Amino acid sequence: MAFLWILSCLAFVSSAFGCGIPAIKPVITGYSRIVNGEEAVPHSWPWQVSLQDYTGFHFCGGSLVNANWVVTAAHCNVRTSHRVILGEHDRSSNAENIQVMTIGKVFKHPQYNSYTINNDILLIKLATPAQINPRVSPVCVAETNDNFPGGMKCVTSGWGLTRHNAPDTPALLQQASLPLLTNTQCKQYWGSKITNLMICAGASGASSCMGDSGGPLVCEKSGAWTLVGIVSWGSGTCTPTMPGVYARVTELRAWMDQTIASN
Repeated sequence: MAFLWILSCLAFVSSAFGCGIPAIKPVITGYSRIVNGEEAVPHSWPWQVSLQDYTGFHFCGGSLVNANWVVTAAHCNVRTSHRVILGEHDRSSNAENIQVMTIGKVFKHPQYNSYTINNDILLIKLATPAQINPRVSPVCVAETNDNFPGGMKCVTSGWGLTRHNAPDTPALLQQASLPLLTNTQCKQYWGSKITNLMICAGASGASSCMGDSGGPLVCEKSGAWTLVGIVSWGSGTCTPTMPGVYARVTELRAWMDQTIASN
C-alpha cells in the first residue's frame, strides 16, 4: 500500500507541477461556445487567469506559462497597475483561495498592429512568482514546428460575455469546445484579414466573446493541454456561426522564448 501511496503522490506531483495536466480534471460535454458554453469544473483549467483593474473589473483573460510569466493578447493593453488573479473560478465569491499578483513588467510584441491585429500577444512578468498548487499550474506552450490540423477539437475558457448584449460577464468560469479551422477555411468567412499569425476555431454553434480576450485556446498534445491560440478577435456580436480568431502560438513561440530568456 505504501508503494501505491508513493505512486499516487508522484502522480499528483507530476500533474500539479508539469505543464498542461490539471490536478482537477476538466469535463467537456458540449462542443459548443462560451456563448452557449458551459460552466467549467472549478479549477480544472489551472492556468486560466483573470486580468483586472484596481476596482476588480475583469477585462481580459490570460494563461500562466510558468511561475513567473503570463501570456495574454496585446490588444488587452495591460499596464503594471493592473492585477493578475490566479486560482479563481467564481468571481462573485470571496471564499476562494486566490492569488492576487502584481505585475512587474509588461512586454507587448513590438510588431503588434492594432489595425491588422497581427502579433496580438503580450507577456506579463509577475512581480513575485506564483505558488504552483492543484488550482494554479502552467499550460504547455505549442512548439514552433507543431501542427494542429483543421477539425481538431480544442477548448477555450474565460469569463467573457455569454451573449454579446449581456449586461455583465458571468461570475463562473465558462468553457467551450471548438473545432480548429484551416486558414483557407477561415478566409471563407473573414477573407484577407486572416494571416499566418492567426488561427481560427469555432463556427460550430460556438464562439469566444468580449472579456474572453487574451485567454487560452488549448488542444491536447501527447496527453497534455497545450496553448495553441490566444483569444484575439471575431464577430462584434459573437455570432456562433462565425469563427473566432486567435493569435497563432506556433508563430509567436520564438518571440515568447526570447523575451522570457532575456528578462
